[in-house]
Amino acid sequence: MRLIISLFFLLLIFSSGTAQIKEEFTEQRYLELQDKIRFSMNGNFDQGLEYAEELKKSNNNEHVAFAYGAGSYLYQLKNNRAKSDEWFTKALAYYNKLPESVQKINLRAYLYNYKGLIEWKRRNFSNALTNYQEGIKLSIKTNDVIQIVKFKSNIALVNEAVGNYELAVKNLRQNSDFLDKNENLYDKDQFQNSRSNIYTNLGNVYEGYYMKNRSKAFLLDSAEYFYKRAITYSQNYMDNKMTATLSLGNIYLLKKDFKNAERSYFDIAMYAKQNNDEDYYKTANYNLGDLYYAQKKYDKALIFLKKVDSLYLKEKKIDVSYFQSNYVQAKIYNILNEPELAFKHSKIYLDSYEKYEGQLREEALEVNYKLGTANLSDEMLSIQEKYKYEVLWNKALKVFYVILVVGIVFFLIKNIRDKNRAQKKMNALIEEFKANLEKKESEKAALEKNIVLEESIELEDTQLKKENANLSIDEAKENKIVEKLLALEEKLEYLNADFTLSYVAKKIKTNTTYLSYVVNKRFGKSFGEYSNELKINYVINQMITNHLYRKYSTQAIAESVGFKNAVSFAKSFRKRTGVSPAQFANNI
Repeated sequence: MRLIISLFFLLLIFSSGTAQIKEEFTEQRYLELQDKIRFSMNGNFDQGLEYAEELKKSNNNEHVAFAYGAGSYLYQLKNNRAKSDEWFTKALAYYNKLPESVQKINLRAYLYNYKGLIEWKRRNFSNALTNYQEGIKLSIKTNDVIQIVKFKSNIALVNEAVGNYELAVKNLRQNSDFLDKNENLYDKDQFQNSRSNIYTNLGNVYEGYYMKNRSKAFLLDSAEYFYKRAITYSQNYMDNKMTATLSLGNIYLLKKDFKNAERSYFDIAMYAKQNNDEDYYKTANYNLGDLYYAQKKYDKALIFLKKVDSLYLKEKKIDVSYFQSNYVQAKIYNILNEPELAFKHSKIYLDSYEKYEGQLREEALEVNYKLGTANLSDEMLSIQEKYKYEVLWNKALKVFYVILVVGIVFFLIKNIRDKNRAQKKMNALIEEFKANLEKKESEKAALEKNIVLEESIELEDTQLKKENANLSIDEAKENKIVEKLLALEEKLEYLNADFTLSYVAKKIKTNTTYLSYVVNKRFGKSFGEYSNELKINYVINQMITNHLYRKYSTQAIAESVGFKNAVSFAKSFRKRTGVSPAQFANNI
């Protein structure tokens, strides 16, 4: 028996040892696997992960780091967030083992790109942009022209996502021109893939631009042109081809070219069915339902919209297609004078929207705009209002429903008033931030001018004058102190909990008396008020610009800017804005 157990452990040791055996990879093999992994990102994600697993067998840490970095993005494309984060952490671990070299700099740029793409897929646009900006600096440093083009295209997508359409078009057209002039820098597959991506992105930008400027029909024509070109260049890149085809169908629908729109949507539905891609299949079915609704073929529209609902029941995942489907079904049943079904689907829309509003805010707003109505919820409520007595009379709940409706109306009126007040305050704060930014820039320029003229002046003498009632400092030293304070502001030093008068005085090599005097003179407030205002302004700016920050708890926000407790933070925040942090975040 002991012999059997010993043999068993020997086998375990042997198998674990063999599993860790690494291989010697040639540079050529590494580059080939890199290309295969990148091309798999156009649709064949599982195949790409197989290539990444193969590359992980290399005994070169650079190869393994790339495999984990690219694999983390592939897992995000498969909506596996946990695995994506796990692999990216491992990519950084292997990257940190590398000695300093040009190859290491290039690899870090690749990792910044994949992290940016991951954040972009998660709709964390601010984080995505930060990664792209850091990555492009490294690519410029090593003159990696191809990677620079990728970063510029990805930055254009961020601009498109936040509504900077003109800037996005400018970036993508510059990249398009660069490709035409430097085709020799790419191999055939790289060039085709880059051209496919740029044309798809240009189509997306022009389509989004049109949705915000519907009077400019030429934008729709431009979107159609680039989607068609994208399809031409995407024969080997199925994901790009399907994205462009689906989007082209939307362009046809906007142009009321129903025949071509129908053909595009059926192509997508067939592809999705063959490849078991439920996301594309759900979207194609919704689009077909919306197409037939636009043509007033209501029975036909309901067939496809119900498929969307059945997919939801299967996976219990509420997404944009599910919201859209119930919205259109409610309108159809309203037209067909079927009150109970109209009520049912409008209620599904409203309840689901309220429950998942925070999670799907951006997607829902986009849906609202594309459907051409300012507020879908109001329309759904009007349908409920139309049929409420008939439905509730049949169910003997008339009294209950009247009370419920009164409560909803009261809540909506109160909510609208609160939002209007909050919006006015937020607009004023935004304008204030713009003015402060311009003021700081002008102050900084003036300081720099004075400092150049007084460059020979040294830091404060070690023997400082004693305090007295008529304390004064020469202007050059005063400017030096303010300059250093502004430098600390730029570095966000004030977010530290130990950003106190004594800490800052030590940091900028002056004493607390001089520092307090300069802050009071230049900013018209005590140092404590100055410090608190910097922290609160940072929170307000983050809440306005970063939707993720608005989801943090009051305690978490307080800690992030160096407040010792949430109570003192909330008190300072309310003093600055007139509302609590939670109210401010909700009303944005």
